[in-house]
Amino acid sequence: MSVNRTELVAEIAERAGLSKAQANAALSAFQDVLIESVSKGEAVKITGLLTVERVDRPARSGRNPQTKEPIEIPAGYRVKLTAGSALKKAVAK
Repeated sequence: MSVNRTELVAEIAERAGLSKAQANAALSAFQDVLIESVSKGEAVKITGLLTVERVDRPARSGRNPQTKEPIEIPAGYRVKLTAGSALKKAVAK
């Protein structure tokens, strides 16, 4: 089971006393700031909840699973999410 964006916006609006349009605008702004910051290489830390950061992935060699031929996989980036203490406690219950 999961919560989709519409359900998340409705829950935020109810808990914060906002309209759904205001909650959606706030969530969109958060998404934009998160994407912009992480793409620049800046970590986004929400104390107790999570940390989102861009990390380097070095070049490496691999194999084509169909042909078994070796291939070179170029260097790149990935996104690393780390759960904060409050989130870890909530999940542990």
